[in-house]
Amino acid sequence: MIKNKLKLIIRSAAAHKAHTTINIAGLAISIAACLLLFAVVHYELSYNTFEKNYKDIYRVVRQDKDADGIDIGSGNPFPARDALRNDFPQITTGTLFASFGSQVTVPDTHEPGNAPEKFIEETGFFFCDPQFFRVFNHHWLAGSADVLNEPYTTVLTRKMADRYFGDWRNAVGKLLNLNYGLLRVNYTATVKVAGILEDVPDNSDFPLKIVTSFETLNANAGPRGFPNRWGAVTSNFQLFLLLPEKISPSAMNAQLAEFSRKRYPDNHDLSTLNFLQPLSELHFDNRYDNFGDHITSRSTIWTLSLIGIFIIVMACINFINLSTALAVRRSREIGIRKVLGGNRLQIFAQVMGETAFIVAIAIVLAACIAWLCLPFIKYISPVQEALNLFNQETAAFLGGIMVLVTLFSGLYPALVISGFRPVLALKNKITSATLGGISLRRGLVVTQFTISQVLIAGTIVAISQMNYVHNANLGFNKEAVFLLNANTDSTLQLKSAAFKQKLLQTPGVLSVSCSSEAPSSDNASSTNFSFDHRPEENFNLYLKYADEDYFATYGLQLVAGRVYDKSDTAKEVIVNETLVKKLGIKHPSDILGKEIRMGGASWKTIVGVVKDFTARSLKEEIRPMIIAQRKDRYAVFGIKLSSSDMSKTQASIESIWNNHFPAYAFTGSYLTDNIARFYSQEDQLSLLYKIFAGIAIFISCLGLFGLVSFMTVQKKKETGIRKILGASLKDIVLLFSKEFTLLIALGFLIAIPVSYYMMNNWLQDFAFRIRINAGMFFIVILLSLIVAWITVGYISIKAALANPVKSLRTE
Repeated sequence: MIKNKLKLIIRSAAAHKAHTTINIAGLAISIAACLLLFAVVHYELSYNTFEKNYKDIYRVVRQDKDADGIDIGSGNPFPARDALRNDFPQITTGTLFASFGSQVTVPDTHEPGNAPEKFIEETGFFFCDPQFFRVFNHHWLAGSADVLNEPYTTVLTRKMADRYFGDWRNAVGKLLNLNYGLLRVNYTATVKVAGILEDVPDNSDFPLKIVTSFETLNANAGPRGFPNRWGAVTSNFQLFLLLPEKISPSAMNAQLAEFSRKRYPDNHDLSTLNFLQPLSELHFDNRYDNFGDHITSRSTIWTLSLIGIFIIVMACINFINLSTALAVRRSREIGIRKVLGGNRLQIFAQVMGETAFIVAIAIVLAACIAWLCLPFIKYISPVQEALNLFNQETAAFLGGIMVLVTLFSGLYPALVISGFRPVLALKNKITSATLGGISLRRGLVVTQFTISQVLIAGTIVAISQMNYVHNANLGFNKEAVFLLNANTDSTLQLKSAAFKQKLLQTPGVLSVSCSSEAPSSDNASSTNFSFDHRPEENFNLYLKYADEDYFATYGLQLVAGRVYDKSDTAKEVIVNETLVKKLGIKHPSDILGKEIRMGGASWKTIVGVVKDFTARSLKEEIRPMIIAQRKDRYAVFGIKLSSSDMSKTQASIESIWNNHFPAYAFTGSYLTDNIARFYSQEDQLSLLYKIFAGIAIFISCLGLFGLVSFMTVQKKKETGIRKILGASLKDIVLLFSKEFTLLIALGFLIAIPVSYYMMNNWLQDFAFRIRINAGMFFIVILLSLIVAWITVGYISIKAALANPVKSLRTE
């Protein structure tokens, strides 16, 4: 019985090859796209969920409120750790301090006779104490968390131990030389490997690689001392709590409010409040810094999910349109089946079986397409790890797709076909009047083009914004600037002048500057300050330290005054235009000669005003800033290169570096690449819009093909009569095109407010953004009409060229 039914289904599909192929192609492409989106969304939502205490872990975050508004951050003052443990002894408090771009030197190399190996660890380099591993669960291959009670001890993950020593089993007891930064000051320490951790899963916001005891920071601080001050705040230092079941987050937040009032210094212009952020929100809240490789907002997750739903709905609409168009041609077949004893339920089951068969083939093809496309997923999403496409979750997802798509696609055509009256079917009297549902099919086409036009509009806005971002005037020259990361220790300070002079003598090097950072960077150090011997201002001042060549190297422009004279320490300073405005000074020249004091330091003379430039990304407003000299904070060499043969010049720079600083690894990058990383997720989203807008257009064309096919069958005699009465090819094409043009226009009217709302919300993430204009929507409707006319034109021309005599003789 089942075998016979399967034969009938296969024969029916084979008898209508064109429609079957189109249905399978549309469904396969849409399901493959959905499958890839599902893999990304599922992976993003799985972040940190492997933690045993996932629901009970919270991060202590901070809110600062002043006259300028509210500023929030994930960092806390260093004394907050001990204060929390003292005030809340019943709660486990774990600490984590991250150092980015730190150097690890392996003196005990596993290759006898080789020089010590040097590694730069951009991420994964942390300091913590044993309590962190009581909040978070990790498997220990050797040692335990207690080894972190002692100074100068470190723990490696299996992967890092294998990398440094060949085999993790040989790592315990070996030594490592660390060079790390703490609040813009570099330190060195020799530590002993005292434990080995199992590798952390990729879907973690805590990419532990090297974990050194927190006591090492205290013991290695030297005469400067560890910055154990309530005013020393960095996002690199974060606190995590494991709440017992009897303490609710709301109750803990109330206690933290009291803790904040008691612990933070009394300042009427600034109030600080600590509160909890659930671990479940850590990966999705882009208001806070994160130790992981990226943050994905909930809105992005919803956007990806909606795109997947839209694409699969469009494919189902195609199936409905094509199936109902085909129903007219199958009317005699259905009539014969009913005359021979087939009832409505049997025919309904057969049509649903045919639908399930086509959907099953489409799912198999979709899985193959998704598998082939999986290596390219990193270009349209922030997920860089290899995703596992075939697992239980994917199987459940495909099973659900199978059921839902079969029901959604097959239910209406099955009801229509199984309801044919045998007499009308055998006489070939099934027409649009008897079949009905033309309004529904038109509505489905409107829905399709509404979705596709929303995606096209999103693509145009995203491309326009990203073009604006990448080509915007940042206030400095970012081209051909090579950034060489250095350290702020005494060795580099002593040799930096000679190194800079040697670079200036190198062919291809135009200028060199030493600074704490490039004009646009991730750093955002700020301080309280006083101006012109007035009381302390009620907003913070952002800091950059740079030598006198900083402005020429990066092309920064002065609007008033001059560049400060060469000095190792700050005596004269330069401020930006935003600071001048916030201080209520009308003309930049009026601030020259005034004095400014940062924190409790001495008063400095303002000698220049620099034109505003983008200090971080275009997502943020320009902040009040001061640029001063301070040699012990210089950590970056900015090298302006000539545009000819930059690779050769870079090789020369590396050779000079290795001669001057053989103990330090050579790490460099171009400023343009660093700035581009600010917008990597937005670039990926823009590319994703392009891809899925293309898929939507393709599926919409299939939908039009289905409806036009239906219309040409229904209007076969009408077309023949019109041709006999003298209608031209143009008249016939307009007959079919006019209606679909109206349908597309209706979809466009619906798409305008939807796309405007969605993309305007997306643009709010940028402080500097384009304006959505009518020209963008004109491109949307024009592109939609062109694609539709091409699709409709092909079928209508084919109908118009048919022999009218044959059309009129057909019964």
